[in-house]
This record gives sequence, C-alpha cells and structure tokens, in this order.
Amino acid sequence: MFYTFSATGVVNLLKEHYGLTVTAKELEGYEEANFYVKDEQGNAWICKIAGESQSPAFLDAQVRILEHLAQSDTKGLFQQVVRNLQNEPVTRIATPEELYYIRLYTWLDGQPVVTVKGTRELYASWGSYLGKMDKALENFAHPAMHRDIRWDLARTLDARDQLPFIKDPERKRLAAYFLLQFETEVLPVWHRLRKAYIHNDANDYNILVQHGAVSGLIDFGDMVYTQLVNNVAIACTYAMLEAADPMEAAVAVVKGYHEAYPLTPEETDLLYYLVAARLCISVTTSAEKAAAGSDNEFHFITENGAWKLLTHLITINPLAMQQAFRTACGFTPVINESADYTALLAERKAHIGRNLSISYKEPLKIVRGALQYLYDDKGRTFIDCVNNPCHVGHCHPVVVKALQQQAARLNTNTRYLHDNLVDYANQLIATLPPSLEVCFFTNSGSEANDLAIRMSRHYAKQKDVIVLDHAYHGTSTVAMELSPYKFDSKGGSGKPEHTHKALNPDMYRGPYRADDPEAGEKYAADVDRIIAGLKEQGRGVAAFICETLLGVGGQIPLPPGYLKAVYAAVKAAGGVCIADEVQVGFGRVGDAFWGFELQDVTPDIVVLGKPIGNGHPLAAVVTTRAVADAFNNGLEYFNTFGGNPVSMATGLAVLQVIKEEGLQEHARVTGNYFMEGLRRLKEKHAIIGDVRGHGFFIGAELVRDRTSLEPAVPEIDVVVEAMKQRGFLLSTDGPLHNVLKIKPPMVFNKANTDALLTHLDEVLSSL
Repeated sequence: MFYTFSATGVVNLLKEHYGLTVTAKELEGYEEANFYVKDEQGNAWICKIAGESQSPAFLDAQVRILEHLAQSDTKGLFQQVVRNLQNEPVTRIATPEELYYIRLYTWLDGQPVVTVKGTRELYASWGSYLGKMDKALENFAHPAMHRDIRWDLARTLDARDQLPFIKDPERKRLAAYFLLQFETEVLPVWHRLRKAYIHNDANDYNILVQHGAVSGLIDFGDMVYTQLVNNVAIACTYAMLEAADPMEAAVAVVKGYHEAYPLTPEETDLLYYLVAARLCISVTTSAEKAAAGSDNEFHFITENGAWKLLTHLITINPLAMQQAFRTACGFTPVINESADYTALLAERKAHIGRNLSISYKEPLKIVRGALQYLYDDKGRTFIDCVNNPCHVGHCHPVVVKALQQQAARLNTNTRYLHDNLVDYANQLIATLPPSLEVCFFTNSGSEANDLAIRMSRHYAKQKDVIVLDHAYHGTSTVAMELSPYKFDSKGGSGKPEHTHKALNPDMYRGPYRADDPEAGEKYAADVDRIIAGLKEQGRGVAAFICETLLGVGGQIPLPPGYLKAVYAAVKAAGGVCIADEVQVGFGRVGDAFWGFELQDVTPDIVVLGKPIGNGHPLAAVVTTRAVADAFNNGLEYFNTFGGNPVSMATGLAVLQVIKEEGLQEHARVTGNYFMEGLRRLKEKHAIIGDVRGHGFFIGAELVRDRTSLEPAVPEIDVVVEAMKQRGFLLSTDGPLHNVLKIKPPMVFNKANTDALLTHLDEVLSSL
C-alpha cells in the first residue's frame, strides 16, 4: 500500500489530535506508513498510519494486546499505546481519497537482533522474553485474531500452491520435502496442541537488543490465534538463520522460553518440522513475489538465509534436534545413547533367514530417509552414496504423494481397465528406441530377468544363455542360474549346463586393457567362441544378457564397440540380445537415458528394475513386437500385481521427476565432477588404481600395487568403515571385493561430493 502522508503532515496531525509538538522522520514499512517522532525533551514515539485495507477490528486487537501487556508483569518490555486527546487508542482521519487510522506507540530503544552478533545468552534471552510474553497472554483474547493469514504455521501446506514459482529444481524439491514432512509428522497431532493468541513474527528485525539481551519486540501485524508452539518455532527459525551453530541457537531459545513458560515434550518434538515450515512459507512467498515482478526488498529480505538454513536443516537428523530440545527442557530423552542392538539382532536371527547379511561391522538402524540423506536411531545423519533403488531420492515428495493418492483410491490387478497402465507404458516406451514397444510389468528386477529369459527361449526356440563372468541378474531360480557371482560363490551350485560364461570385459585387469583400441572386439570374440562351440554341438543360443555397465562385476563400463560386435554375433545366430538396465537405466549414466545407448546398439529386450519405482516394488520387461508375439503362444501371462494402478502411478511420478528436475543432466555434470575429484585423489594416493564410470555409476578400484594389481583388501573395508563413521555410506563390489561402489540417489549434489572427497582424502591419508 502507498501512503502520501508527509513528515510535515504527520507533525500537524499529532499536534491536532495528540497535543504533541514533535519532529517527524519517515521510516520503512511493509504494510503501513511509519514515522519516528520526537519532542524537544527527547521523548520519542512511532506513528503508524494504516489505510482502509487494514481491518479496524485487527488494529484494535494490536492496541488491546499492548494494553494488556502493559498491565502484566512484562510492563516496560513492550511499546505503550498513546491515546489521543479524545482518549481513543486509534485516530480516524478521513480524506477525500480514503479513510486512515493513526496509532501512536512509545519508542523502544535497541538494535534489531539482525545487526548484532548472536550469543548463547542472547538466544536464551530471546526465548525468555517470548515465554514471559506468552505467559502474560494466557488470559488474553480478541476475536479479530481468529483469522486466516499466510504466515500462520497452521496454513503451512498452502505453500504448496507457490512451489511452481521456485525455478531451481533442487530448491523446489527441498521445500516440497519439508512440506511433506509437515503433513506427515505435524498434522496428525496438530489438533492436540495448545492454542493461544501469539505475536507470530518474533523475527530478527522485530526483536530489539540492548546490552547483549533482548529489550523489546515490535510489529504486531502478524498476530493470530494458533498453536502456541508456533511462536517458539518462529523465534528459533530467525535465531538459527545467521547463527554459527544453528541448532545450538535454537536450543538456547527453547531453554529460555521453557524456563519462563513451560513447553510440553510433544511441542518440542515438532519444532524441527515447524522451523522448516516457517522457512518453506518464506521461500515460497519470495518466489511468488519474484514471479510477480516485485521490487520490494522486504519480500526477499530473508530469502537467501532461508534457503541456506533449509539446506542445512535436512542434514540434521530430526531425532538429534528433538533430543537436544528435550535435554534443554529436562524431558525424557528420545535417544538411548547406550542402547545396542543385541535384542533386535537376536530376533532377526531367530525369524529372518540368516543368509540375509547386514552392512558394516556395527549395524545401522536407519529410521528415516530424506532425499540423499539417511537418519539413524542414534541421531546421526548419513549421506547415502550407494542406494540406487531410491533413484530420485528417499521420500521424494512427488513420488510419495503419487503413491499415497493412488493407494487411497484403488489398487487392484490388471484384469480391469485402468488409465495408469497404458499411460505409464506409453511414457516408458517414449524413452526407448521405436522397436521396443511392448511392455510387461513385474514386481522386481529378478522377476523381470526371469521373464526376459522365458521370452527369449520362446522366440529363439533354444535354451542356452550367454552371460558375463561375475555377472549378477537376480534372486529367482532362473536369475541365479544366470549369475556367476552367485553360482560360483561359496554355497553356489556351480554353472548350469545351459549357461555359458563369456570373459568379463574388464579393461583394468582383464587380458585386454584400456590402451588397446581393439579391446572391445577382442572381448566380443569370446562370445563368438561360445556360439561356435554350441553350433558344433548342434545347439543354438537363446539369449545373451548383460548389464550395460557391469555392477557386481566391478563397476565397469563396457569397452567401445563391445555390444555392437556381440549383438551382431548373437542375432546372426538367431539369439535375443537382452540389456539388463536394472541398476543402470533412467538417466543414471548421464550421457544417455539408457546404458545401452552408450554402445550405440538397440537390444531386443530391455529389463528394468530398482530405479523404476524409486524403491517401490516395480520392474518391467520391454521388448519388440516380434518377441512379444512369439511369447503369446496361447499360454496366458498374468502377474497379479505387475502393472497395478499404484505401481503405475509411482512409475509415472519417477519419470516426471527425472524430466522436470533435469536429473539425467545433473547426473552427467555432477558425476563427471565426482570422477574428476576421484582422479585427483588417485594422483595423491597410490592405493587408488583406477577410477571409472559414467554419471552416477562410479567405481574406484583399490590396489596395493599398481603393477601387480594386488587388491587392497582388507584396506578397502577399513576405508568403508571409516567413511561410515564420518557419515558417508559406501560399499564394495567386484570379483575381488576391492572396488568402491558409488551409485547414490540422483539428487546427490556437488556439496555432497566435495564433502565425501575431503573425508576420503583424510581416510586414505591415515591408512
């Protein structure tokens, strides 16, 4: 709103209606005109002028709350209302253009807290001040404060409407994640929380400081009747904004508040999410104003700080903050620091198959996921560098909402018509070469590989399958028979008669190395050898199957020209070429959407798994019309939950996120940045023998000697355990178990990369 009152006009109005002789100076204002006025004796006031858009009832509420506080134990801590010569707290001024309302308050001395260096004592004073105020307002009420305003945390989810105005995908995802957490963690208990008449905006410009302590609070324009704890959450938010240690600042605020006006454990447990909620309202509002072309600096005054704090907040395990607040208030802790997992492990061993292994010497109990972060039950945060099934990030808000909403409507089998099935099939095949046009949906990559082999055998009328040595294709009976990683290992049943192992095309330690321009063709010749041997026995080949970058085989990119030569030989022999994209597809390799595109080939069948549903049990087989027709031999193929509406909605959401957030390009840029950093570490640390990969499919092979290539085992296990202690979850792979496996969720960013490289450098230096 624009006001045309001049300083001279204000001087005259105050003389006429208040009997004061003053000078006036205009101050900046958000929704009202503000003037600093002073008389010759040094007495000072602030004159506030509101227009017709401001509710007279709410202006009355602002006056009444200050008058109520003036009669309480907090007298002198707040502005005092100065009444006019008619003893009215609000003066009405009618002009030909509009009706205006004047209020005059005493001036509070002090600096805004944003201009001073925060200390623990200052933050405690901030909390104590608000606690005293809220305690004094226990018996205050005003009907005008029962209102709907954007800045009431009770309306946090309204911010979803402004999410489209955030242009940066990473920031939009972050805000949407925290809004999802508000819905999940706060709303179910929201109705149980105490409600009160609160200031609702104790920010770093409204809080005044003198001599290292809070001396005043101004601007009651955002007052509202809402949950009491919101007042504390807002104070914590602004205390954290510029603090060197944001959580320490918030804890000091909460402790100070609690000592003045006790909180409940339920209230303190929600503060993590309420701080995030306030930040989300702030950043989405700024984004909306920017989209509307606003040049009002007040619309963006905390935007950068809010994004910085949101980015920091997701790195804090919510349990850690809840524990800190509970400790500050003397409540029962939520974390048992001394607890071990003896009982849980015993139960697991008693009722879960013992050949299901657990990662790390000291097991982790993970209780929450947040995009590229995992939180354990001890309050620790881990950067996830290996969980590629959660392709677009743990608990990605778009995927979660799609799954939730469809699950709330319908989930059933595919004998009924449903749009989701054909919608997803159409969108999926649009990412593939035109010849791959028929979809079959399953519940896992293992099941999909099993189906792909069945289809190839129908088509080729043969049984024999060629795989790569050390390959892994799943846990079904057929998939295990295709997996040397399993059937050649301890407890394995050995190579089946109809499975044939071709050389692992490893250009680091195989017979043909990276310096051989014909390595691809030479490795492919081993497949020719197998085909020729089968022919001599009067047998043919049903299929050749391989991952388009080798995972368990050692995080190995295929040599140039390898698949082109192999596919030509297999097709000439009447076989089917199967690309296992379970760990590789959906943009992970960066330079292409599918791994087989890196080899400039088109398979007959593509198998999709882990990333397709972001951890939801969904997988697929996509094939040519000819292969599909051969499989359609009269025996019905039916999969009860393959292609169900919930899975299809989830798959659609994953594709939407990959596209809208530009995750393939992100994987290319950030993955290249990551590998460049690893190569710099290779120059420094002789234990790194090789760095390889594409996009976010990365391997670093550790060796004791770069000539003999002796694997650095158990050194690599020491590295993985040390990195876990530093908050990074890595794993090992490869036939010799000496390759660091790095396949993070696609939202992993450069800041995560820099942090990992720094810590890895330190760990390697300590070996």
